[in-house]
Amino acid sequence: MNIVVAGSSGRMGRALMEAVAQSPDMRLHGALERPSSPYLGKDAGDLFGAPCEVAIGADVAAALAGAHLFIDFTRPEGTLDHLEQCRRHGVKMVIGTTGFGPEHKQRIAEAARDIAIVFAPNMSVGVNLTFKLIEIAARVLNEGYDVEIIEAHHRHKVDAPSGTALRMGEVAAAALGRNLAECAIYGREGLTGERPSSTIGFSTVRGGDIVGDHTAMFAGIGERVEITHKASSRATFANGALRAARFLAGRDNGLYDMQDVLGLR
Repeated sequence: MNIVVAGSSGRMGRALMEAVAQSPDMRLHGALERPSSPYLGKDAGDLFGAPCEVAIGADVAAALAGAHLFIDFTRPEGTLDHLEQCRRHGVKMVIGTTGFGPEHKQRIAEAARDIAIVFAPNMSVGVNLTFKLIEIAARVLNEGYDVEIIEAHHRHKVDAPSGTALRMGEVAAAALGRNLAECAIYGREGLTGERPSSTIGFSTVRGGDIVGDHTAMFAGIGERVEITHKASSRATFANGALRAARFLAGRDNGLYDMQDVLGLR
């Protein structure tokens, strides 16, 4: 399977390329960067310590020629541009980018009529198992328990709450029969009054080099249940993305997420 990786010089890009290079059933076919990147023309393998004779480029169309799948963990605006190119060239996509608005997600859904896409806020196998555990917990702890989502990431992350935290909230809200858009509380300050029982709260931490910590807390009277996932390496996200790529191998179109990939739906 010929793979193109976007944002190749970034932390996730390097982890993705290294994972592809170590997979016997995959080949790094293209590595993309911004036109202003100082890495253009360099061997992509130099970024993860294993030269692979794939030059980093900025021409998306050229990279897609002969490619089977495109992996994108960049920014929404860049991913949407790549989406249109992949749709035009018939190249499947694994999208791990976060920070999309509803209209952007609709564009991804429309593109999935023509190409197969796995779109998930977190590609980690462990995180996606966590989503399932949160669904089960919310169904059981559906009365008398307050739901809070706490997440922590490195200082360079630009969106908050994280896409994973939002997905945790969506899973809990759906299991409780609520609409997250109507019950979410994003941070608290000052004299807030008592906590409404139907709300789902979010707390965000940014600092250092934290790869990603997420906790869903169900706090009742006399006890609380906490479901936590902590990532210590970006390799977990890269390996999940490759699992998603293999899932798409036999599919021509359709929109999927990691729950589909892992058979958890």
